[in-house]
Amino acid sequence: MEIAVVDYKGGNVQSVLFALERLGVQATLTADHEVLRRADKVLFPGEGEAASAMQELRAQGLHEVLPTLTQPFLGICLGMQLLGQHTQEGGGTDMLGILPFDVVRFPALPEYKVPHMGWNNLQTLNSPLFEGLSAEDYVYFVHSYYAPVGEYTIAEAAYPAPFSAAVQHENFYAVQFHTEKSGPVGTRILENFLKL
Repeated sequence: MEIAVVDYKGGNVQSVLFALERLGVQATLTADHEVLRRADKVLFPGEGEAASAMQELRAQGLHEVLPTLTQPFLGICLGMQLLGQHTQEGGGTDMLGILPFDVVRFPALPEYKVPHMGWNNLQTLNSPLFEGLSAEDYVYFVHSYYAPVGEYTIAEAAYPAPFSAAVQHENFYAVQFHTEKSGPVGTRILENFLKL
């Protein structure tokens, strides 16, 4: 099985590669269009800021390639947000437009710090991605922006209101939390993705 991890200078890529290695999977870090097209599975991790990420994706022509992929695809953290239409981050940035959501900033509330950082539990799980997990399992988040709950939502978390912790459209799956930092729960999600 050929696994490709999208190389667009996004943060946290090494942690994802190490998490896959622990599962016995040797993945290829690449921006090569043909390698991405022929891979059996594609992972799209990221940390950082949407505008600079989109600039890099456009510079490498990946903004045209990624939406055309047909194999199972997993976005992680920023990699989830970039699948949406538009983000408020940085004054507003158009993104890949693969899923029909806009990304918005958490409201500034005295009792809820932004970014939302730390462990939070998943609710309303609805996907083979979460096979073997329960609605009370905890995963690790670090983010200031989120996708609202919509028809594409396959898992929710709350901070304080519900938001999309995971989304899916056709072959595109994505999680807002860090699978590679979420202990056994994150490992199980990666295993489930590799079985899709």
